[in-house]
Amino acid sequence: MPMELTQNRIKKIWLPRDELPQLPINVGGPQFANSPTVIVMVGLPARGKTYISKKLTRYLNWSGVPTKVFNVGEYRREAVKDFSSHDFFRSDNKEAMKIRRHCALAALADVKSYLTKEGGQIAVFDATNTTRERRSIVVDFAKENEFKVFFIESVCDDPAVVASNVLEVKLSSPDYKGCTSNEALEDFMKRINCYKNSYEPLDPDQHDRDLSMIIVIDVGRRFLVNRVQDHIQSKIVYYLMNIHVQPRCIYLCRAGESESNLKEKIGGDSGLSHRGKKFAVALKKYVEDQNLKELKVWTSQLKRTIQTAEALKMPYEQWKALNELDAGVCEEKTYEEIKELYPEEYALRAQDKYHYRYPSGESYQDLVQRLEPVIMELERQGNVLVICHQAVMRCLLSYFLDKPADEMPYLKCPLHSMLKLTPFAYGCHVEIVPFNVDAVNTHRDRIIEDCKKGPNPLMRRNSVTPLASPEPTKKARINSFEEFAACSSHGCASQEPPSGQGMSQQEI
Repeated sequence: MPMELTQNRIKKIWLPRDELPQLPINVGGPQFANSPTVIVMVGLPARGKTYISKKLTRYLNWSGVPTKVFNVGEYRREAVKDFSSHDFFRSDNKEAMKIRRHCALAALADVKSYLTKEGGQIAVFDATNTTRERRSIVVDFAKENEFKVFFIESVCDDPAVVASNVLEVKLSSPDYKGCTSNEALEDFMKRINCYKNSYEPLDPDQHDRDLSMIIVIDVGRRFLVNRVQDHIQSKIVYYLMNIHVQPRCIYLCRAGESESNLKEKIGGDSGLSHRGKKFAVALKKYVEDQNLKELKVWTSQLKRTIQTAEALKMPYEQWKALNELDAGVCEEKTYEEIKELYPEEYALRAQDKYHYRYPSGESYQDLVQRLEPVIMELERQGNVLVICHQAVMRCLLSYFLDKPADEMPYLKCPLHSMLKLTPFAYGCHVEIVPFNVDAVNTHRDRIIEDCKKGPNPLMRRNSVTPLASPEPTKKARINSFEEFAACSSHGCASQEPPSGQGMSQQEI
């Protein structure tokens, strides 16, 4: 007889009930096959380790994998308030070596706490880890706690790249507060030489052949991958093989105002309103004024984004993944109609907008998974203009700005404005570009009163078949009578055809 299951409300996973017989497990709790992973950075200073750590952590958290960076340099700065010079990093400085080892062990203790007590899935151990002795400490630590280990080594011997990294990031380090640029540069280059004297690179052919790793050579010019263990490590490898550090801008905007926007209806596939068409013309002028070389333009497959892109008079690419969040049975309804027809659904969504899935539709969580290929391709490209929709733009924006899931559904992405994103070393600069074209306001703030009503969303928020409301047959998106006739002739129209009376613009 199948074992009865109960849901853990914190982790949203199903576990055997406490009162029923259980399989033998360790005191620490259930043992899952997807055990936590420690990512260990390796490489000389100014090779982009912290850049990779922060960027990878942002991506994993955005995609739903709880990840945190543990930068040993921050532990060292906390332990040694008065940093003097590069002498601290000499291998023959025994007192300093003790302090550095103590800081590494303190960071590992916090890694253990994060992965075993705080619900973390991946911890990034960000340090130079340039010796086999230091790496063996981490490997032994992982074995003792049954963590997986994945090494990321960044190798770069291009003096121009190293110098650029030092000037852009390292000279602003708290270590060099009060120093001139020349003094800081000279000392940091000596620090690099201190590490070079004892550096033992990863050796996937001999000494480290049993370790899981990726070696990034010359900022992505080449990669060497060894013993990838699971889906997460494969995902990490794929991501690292797509990112680059070349300067570029990403432009995000919604399609122009649509006929559905004017009627306060969500979803649907209506065309642009008169003001939406004016915005498309203004967008064309802005793009021309920017004089961007090799600008790529992406749209969804919905009419309003395509009409906006057509006004640009330049090639564009349609992505199905960029279609707006599917509202299921609530498509082409106003929020007041949803509140009246499906009061429980309305309350459930107010309680947890990120995880809530519309009956026969999608959640923001689903949308994030759908947009992963888009994010990957954005990381590969140069200048890109993405013409999309409110929920889609929120998901993309939350990735670049490192916003948590509960904030994502409430990010402000107004009609007839553009966000210009310029990635830099450890973040992303945002510039808001307004267009002088009026539009309705489609933003809805978090409603605290509605959040307090209705059943607990944990009951069914991740269910494939929502339980709170009946699910009538979803209306097909048909844009013309010709399509309807073709569909009917093939027997795919199970509903009555829409009558001419009261037909909305998007149904036509």
